[in-house]
Amino acid sequence: VFCFQLYLRRVREAVVSTQSTGVTGKCGSVLVRLVPAPRGTGLVSAPIPKKLLAMAGFEDCYTCATGQTATLGNFAKATFAAIAATYSYLTPDMWSPTVFTNSPYQEFTDYLAKPFVKQPKKEVKY
Repeated sequence: VFCFQLYLRRVREAVVSTQSTGVTGKCGSVLVRLVPAPRGTGLVSAPIPKKLLAMAGFEDCYTCATGQTATLGNFAKATFAAIAATYSYLTPDMWSPTVFTNSPYQEFTDYLAKPFVKQPKKEVKY
């Protein structure tokens, strides 16, 4: 449990409170699915995943579990895998800053604004 807490401290906190989509985690025969819930719902889960989700900082989440959930080790690992899957999404707060450059039309405005004067051709005698 202590390693779990240390691992989650390093993970960004922006996604934790609001989950964007449903994610799944699997360990052994246990499959845990985390589904986003409306705000104010709370954690709708069995006791083991509820403790892990609370430690991870989730506020509103539905869970769905299949398999041999009586095996608490696999149940906890599957929940942890599902929580870890929520951190694979790239949210706008993690986007690198975009450096905008001028388009060629803006960069060469002065040159393009000059009127084009056709130069007379020089005759070449052989």
